[in-house]
Amino acid sequence: MTELPLGAAIIPVTPLQQNCSLLWCTKTMQAAVVDPGGDMDLILENIQAQNLKIEKILVTHAHVDHAGAVAALAEELDVPIVGPHKEDQFWIDQIEAAGQQYGMPDARAFTPSRWLDDGDSVTLGETKFDVYHCPGHTPGHVVFHHVDAGLAVVGDVLFQGSIGRSDFPRGDMATLVQSITGKLWPLGDDVTFIPGHGDLSTFGQERKTNPFVADYVLHQA
Repeated sequence: MTELPLGAAIIPVTPLQQNCSLLWCTKTMQAAVVDPGGDMDLILENIQAQNLKIEKILVTHAHVDHAGAVAALAEELDVPIVGPHKEDQFWIDQIEAAGQQYGMPDARAFTPSRWLDDGDSVTLGETKFDVYHCPGHTPGHVVFHHVDAGLAVVGDVLFQGSIGRSDFPRGDMATLVQSITGKLWPLGDDVTFIPGHGDLSTFGQERKTNPFVADYVLHQA
């Protein structure tokens, strides 16, 4: 049996139970932390338990529950911050205030080492992720897709049975639906995705049953 090129683990963090992810190349054990929103000690414990070598932090978008611990973790591990898209700068600027509001007083703003855009790619050991700019929840939201593993990390764009909120500043429902149907669905029904909150699902399952973006719902619109 061929070993999968990618390993993944999910660590729920912050009072909002956000799915922070560890992704790693199974050949090199080079790894990334995706969306470290808080609970840095818990994240570090999981890194050690998996015996991973963290080479970067990936950020889907700059809401505090996804990015509140980015600055501290990057300093602790001495690694670059990759993402999100530059349109989320205004959310980065608000992280500290949002942390006070949502019970995450250690949240701090950060400066990405690299902004991401649609069509970019990110490497991890000997593996590669394709980057898709998927605005609508936030204007600078990005999604990471690993073709060979059939895995996508979608942040708060799509959930099992739901989609991201679009009522935050610079969110837009029509744009979000277009991001899902235009960027995610073409990746294939068999792609498993890690959402920003809740359980894993597949794009195919959501196309069948999701009350916001299922094919039958959109055909009725």
